[in-house]
Amino acid sequence: MSSHRQKLVLLPPNRVWRTYPGGRTLERLAGKPDPQDSNFAEDWIGSLTESKIPGREHLREGVSQVVVGDVTRDFRQLIDSDPEYFLGADHIAKHGRSLMLLVKFLDSAIRLHFQCHPSREFARRVLNSPSGKTEAYHILAVRPEVPAPYIYMGFQHPPEPAQLKRWIETQDVAAMERCFEKIPVQPGDTFLIPGGFPHALGEGVLMVEIQEPTDFAVRYEFERAGYVLPQPARFMGRDVDFGLSMMDFNRYPLDVIDRTLRGRPRRVRALGPNSWQDQLLGPDQTPCFRVLKTHLREPVEKAESGCFIAIVTAGACTIETAGERRQLRQYDKYFSPAGLGPVRLIPEPACELLECYPPA
Repeated sequence: MSSHRQKLVLLPPNRVWRTYPGGRTLERLAGKPDPQDSNFAEDWIGSLTESKIPGREHLREGVSQVVVGDVTRDFRQLIDSDPEYFLGADHIAKHGRSLMLLVKFLDSAIRLHFQCHPSREFARRVLNSPSGKTEAYHILAVRPEVPAPYIYMGFQHPPEPAQLKRWIETQDVAAMERCFEKIPVQPGDTFLIPGGFPHALGEGVLMVEIQEPTDFAVRYEFERAGYVLPQPARFMGRDVDFGLSMMDFNRYPLDVIDRTLRGRPRRVRALGPNSWQDQLLGPDQTPCFRVLKTHLREPVEKAESGCFIAIVTAGACTIETAGERRQLRQYDKYFSPAGLGPVRLIPEPACELLECYPPA
């Protein structure tokens, strides 16, 4: 039997440079003695996607190094060594050897740039890419000094395209901000941000971002925290009209956002007398990925038909597979191969797992 079979693929930190500061909470969780914010504000989890930051193209940032047994492997090379075991035959038939998923920890020190990502349809039509960048936010924690955490998503007061173009060209950030109303967030909240939606994450939020596996972004605010975006990083190497062409200018009142784009837990599976699995986002809201949460209150046996990335969001647990036994604590994460088979989950004494799946 191959040495990687019947084992979890553990996902150690994979910090990636971004154009905004953050990461202090990630430093604290890693046990660093003097946690500080820096531009390494994200941890790309089980990533096969390369970061695309102009000026850093010579660095291979983004693709994860992973641990199987006690051996560190390049995640891309590991999957290529046994693709059907890791991804599943059905997945490969539809998507090839792409995981079709990118998961991140994102830890913001400031409000992020006003930005927009292409939809899958736009990406296929214009960018010759099978994936755009529809994404979802699952809020984990908020910095104690932030009294009212929030996100912006979708225009509540949409401008005319020509008006927004003028504001971008003159960098009238106050006018751009007036197009939005703050959406309050708290730990446990989940929101879907479709491709084409203008948006920004507020300051002081630690979250899991689940998204299509690209680094496509149009940023129409050019300076944050003293860093000025180089021209190629603003509109993906193109011009402002390209950036505007992917944007959804419809009006989305807050009640519509709450009703249609908030992930509400729906129980899909009982795992034991006091343990269950909820769906947070499913195919009825997006075809791009699925997000579930497993709640454990007693030892259970559990099997899934496909691969997924899991994060311990509360508590701790021991996971027994046919090939090993692993203890996991809060914010540990792992990739579960499609061919792993049943596992036994033993909470200590309770545990929650956020499970992120590629398209069905």
